[in-house]
Amino acid sequence: MAYTPTMSSSKSRRKVTPAAAADNGDSAEKLDQLLLSSAISNGEDVGPFVRKAFASGKPETLLLHLRHFSRSKESEIEEVCRAHYQDFIQAVDDLRSLLSDVDSLKSSLSESNAKLQAVGLPLLTSLDSFVEARNVCRNVNLALQSVRSCVRLMELCSRSNYHLSRGNFYMALKCLDTIECVFLDKTPSSTIKRMMEKKIPEIRWYIERKVMKDFNDWLVEIRVMCRNLGQLAIGQASSARQREEDLRIKQRQAEEQSRLSLRDCVYALEEEDEDPVGDDSSNGEDVDLTPLYRAYHIHRTLGVEDRFKQYYFENRKLQLTSDFQVSSMTPFLESHQTFFAQIAGFFIVEDRVVRTGGGLISKLEVENLWETAVSKMCSVLEDQFSRMQTANHLLLIKDYVSLLGVTLRRYGYLVDPLLDVLSKHRDKYHELLLSDCRKQITEALSADKFDQMLMKKEYEYSMNVLSFQIQTSDITPAFPYVAPFSSTVPDCCRIVRSFIEDSVSFMSYGGQLDFFEVVKKYLDRLLSEDLDGALVKLINTSISAVSHAMQVAANMAVMERACDFFFRHAAQLSGIPLRMVERGRRQFPLCKARDAAEDILSGLLKQKVDGFMMLMEHVNWMADETLQNGNEYVNEVIIYLETLVSTAQQILPPKVLKRVIQDVLSHISEKIVGALLGDTVKRFTVNAIMSIDVDIRILESFADNQAPLLSEEDANQLKSALAESRQLVNLLLSNNPETFLNPVIRERSYNNLDYRKVVIISEKLRDSSERLFGTFGSRGSRQNPKKKSLDSLIKRLKDVNGIKPTGVCFHHLEDPAKEIGDLFILADILGPRWIHIYPNVIKQSETSSDVELCPVILNVAPSGLIEKR
Repeated sequence: MAYTPTMSSSKSRRKVTPAAAADNGDSAEKLDQLLLSSAISNGEDVGPFVRKAFASGKPETLLLHLRHFSRSKESEIEEVCRAHYQDFIQAVDDLRSLLSDVDSLKSSLSESNAKLQAVGLPLLTSLDSFVEARNVCRNVNLALQSVRSCVRLMELCSRSNYHLSRGNFYMALKCLDTIECVFLDKTPSSTIKRMMEKKIPEIRWYIERKVMKDFNDWLVEIRVMCRNLGQLAIGQASSARQREEDLRIKQRQAEEQSRLSLRDCVYALEEEDEDPVGDDSSNGEDVDLTPLYRAYHIHRTLGVEDRFKQYYFENRKLQLTSDFQVSSMTPFLESHQTFFAQIAGFFIVEDRVVRTGGGLISKLEVENLWETAVSKMCSVLEDQFSRMQTANHLLLIKDYVSLLGVTLRRYGYLVDPLLDVLSKHRDKYHELLLSDCRKQITEALSADKFDQMLMKKEYEYSMNVLSFQIQTSDITPAFPYVAPFSSTVPDCCRIVRSFIEDSVSFMSYGGQLDFFEVVKKYLDRLLSEDLDGALVKLINTSISAVSHAMQVAANMAVMERACDFFFRHAAQLSGIPLRMVERGRRQFPLCKARDAAEDILSGLLKQKVDGFMMLMEHVNWMADETLQNGNEYVNEVIIYLETLVSTAQQILPPKVLKRVIQDVLSHISEKIVGALLGDTVKRFTVNAIMSIDVDIRILESFADNQAPLLSEEDANQLKSALAESRQLVNLLLSNNPETFLNPVIRERSYNNLDYRKVVIISEKLRDSSERLFGTFGSRGSRQNPKKKSLDSLIKRLKDVNGIKPTGVCFHHLEDPAKEIGDLFILADILGPRWIHIYPNVIKQSETSSDVELCPVILNVAPSGLIEKR
């Protein structure tokens, strides 16, 4: 217990305060020494003192202070030892007492150790064997794991080689990825690891090169495949169009039968089997895109997807650019199908790649390529169309381009610019087509022999008559059949029909729906300008015989029916209802040729008739008796006309025959009047006029005999052609010729007579009492009333012939019967253009010459002529 306080007191003495040390000196060294001693005594860090000493360059001072401190502590130690030496001695004694116990413990431990060694030695031997066995086992397990890892690695390598040999590059790449990601870092063999690190990139590079080789081969093959695919797709579009055309033909036939009111016809819908070749869904599906998709998939697996996309796009773009090249060595007409089919196949393939390629090419990129292709095709078409001078060539290319448009429109491509180019060259095509038709028409007309066409078989009748609807009856004639027209008619009809079909074919499928007016405009030009002009030229230059002229006139009558068919055919092909065409019927477009044909026929007939009319020179104008059978000339004329009619009625329509005969009869009438008016006839008797009356009656009888052939109205119009000669004869044989001055009677009975001719001819009429020596025997007898009336008529007509307009206004007439008659005659002289007499102003009895004049004012016209107000 005394040791503890001692230790406590010693510890308390170790505390040295800086304040107590400071009292020993005021110098800096003393202070530093005290601070160092205080720090060491308190167990503080002396590092700052050391750094300060070395910083100031005085480490010796620090050593001196440390030595001084150690000497001061030695004294303290000595004091402590002096104070506690008894305790040390006692402790040593205690230790000595324990030494014997320790020795005994040591000997017992030695014995125990010996026994333990003897017992533990076998155990240690077994333990060493166990440890050695456990190490071997661990090594074996590690070896087995390494072997298994190597075996799996070799299996993957073998599988990769197997896939490489079979061309399954994707599976080979997956094996390589597994080797690289799973086994490569865990491979215990550094040799195998180095080998794998070297071979894996080589294998990937080999796969990429192999895939790219297959892909490049596919790029070469796809061009041929695109051309074949384009031709197949366009062919399918053509087949579909043909089916539509066949359906339209059936619809037109049904419409035509309905128009003809064929109620006994039974219509049925025929269901057609679906044509697998025409299935649009198969377009592009037969193209083998496996190399493309394999290459794309492999590159995507290799992580170079974008590079392959760019490579594919650039190569396809280069292929498209090369497809745009038009060979200058081959005519475009021969290469246009290949040119357009190649482009069509290209975009059909690209459409499928967009839909099934998984983003290989975007829709925007394909649209940009299509815009480039459309621009190039438009420029090629513009250039080629500008060089072409044959309508058929234009049509062939247009048809193929329109089929191209139909084909690609199904895939969503815009083809309007192509159709605009076709529409732009519409006028040029029709001009070329008109030129071709003009040449064909000229050749057809020049080859015509003006003979009626003979058809021996029914198919000839169907081909030359029924196909143009120019038959006059629905009953099929007996064969052989002699048509009323020559071969020119069906030849020209074929030319015009071909023109219509070519025109409609060019206008169809060109983006314009309502194109009938355009077809109609050019059809009008073909008929009214080209065909009509060619026929007029033929008529004016090549017709010199009556038979030829008659045949041409018959042809024109048939062409009139054919023209109706042309416009109906154009409407049907254009999809226009026939009722609209029939409602808007136009004038016959070949009217000039028709009129020229009838004029030339009439002219030739008039020449023939003039030859017979020359027999009038043998007429006895001073005959004492009337010829009951007419004069010789009229009998010859009638024989000729009857022969003419019997021949003409076989080929000429009744209306044409009527117009021609009417013109000839009018010419005969003019000839009769001209003979009486001419200088060769100085005088004639009533008997001669009565013979002329017989001649006219014979001619009128001929006209009446045509009633079975013509209508009654047409027969009356034939008789009206003899009106001038008939009215003149009636006037000369009239008992009161002076009624000619009666305006009502004159308008009704003598409206075709010219008063000047009446004056001249009437003066030539000689009465029987005026014969030689007849005046002496009849001087005292009463004058013939008929002769008196005729003389009065002649005098009045001569007086009227001398009237001159004076500008006097008439407010009333002293002698209405005379002066109104004179006024009418004056109107005949001056013409109705200046004097207008209205029937509601002048009233006259039909049985007398009395005239009742209603209030009327006749004024002087500005020109000085009399005009009624």
